[in-house]
Amino acid sequence: MEITPASAGWTYSGLKVLTLDGPLELSTGESETLVLPLSGSCTVSVAGARYDLAGRESVFTANTDFLYLPRDCTATVTAEAPAKIAFPSAVCDRRLPVRHVPAANTPVELRGAGGCSRQVNNFCTPAAFEADKLIACEVLTPGGNWSSYPPHKHDEARDGECELEEIYYFEVANGGMGYQRVYGTPERPIDILEEVRTDDVVLIPHGWHGPSMATPGYDLYYLNVMAGPGTDRAWLISDDPAHGWIRETWEKQEPDPRLPFYR
Repeated sequence: MEITPASAGWTYSGLKVLTLDGPLELSTGESETLVLPLSGSCTVSVAGARYDLAGRESVFTANTDFLYLPRDCTATVTAEAPAKIAFPSAVCDRRLPVRHVPAANTPVELRGAGGCSRQVNNFCTPAAFEADKLIACEVLTPGGNWSSYPPHKHDEARDGECELEEIYYFEVANGGMGYQRVYGTPERPIDILEEVRTDDVVLIPHGWHGPSMATPGYDLYYLNVMAGPGTDRAWLISDDPAHGWIRETWEKQEPDPRLPFYR
């Protein structure tokens, strides 16, 4: 699976997901790129150095190491046994150094409460990791819960909001399914209600997005990849004013006891 800015019809955000069993020659071109194991492990050779990414059994069992590759870079990614690797990317201007980040350095956040509880792995968000344009995180939602809720958007440059193109890449535990909602405004219509399973992708060029719905019995994972034109790398959202009140109800509820997925 590969999403490029050209195939998505936008300018910045990209994602490739591959199952490797051997070497892959990777050229980043004009995009800063992450090497992010989804299952299994790999090594990356770049600029005369070798980096071992410990990886994980699955996205539901642990955080993972990742490697940042700058734009205009060539690397070799090698898996000795089959490994599923994600390559989130963003067209960028600055060329930053290669960096290896161990799994233990990923900040894990619990958001929401009750049926809106979810876990967010903030491995490449602005507060956690320096990049030029790329923002990425992982969200894990226990079966029966809703996340990306209340619905929110980030498609305008204004106070409290920034413009970001977003990719949602999904995995669902135990062969299950989930659902993703995206809807727009009268001025910029979009209307998506999609059943999603493992390896499905939903593109969000604009509009309110949420909820992401985990069906009962099937935990839901998604990888968010975002980038936009702003000079400041920021993740600022606006809630749909019809549903923003939902946040106030969390004060009287506890987080779902199934969270975090791993410690």
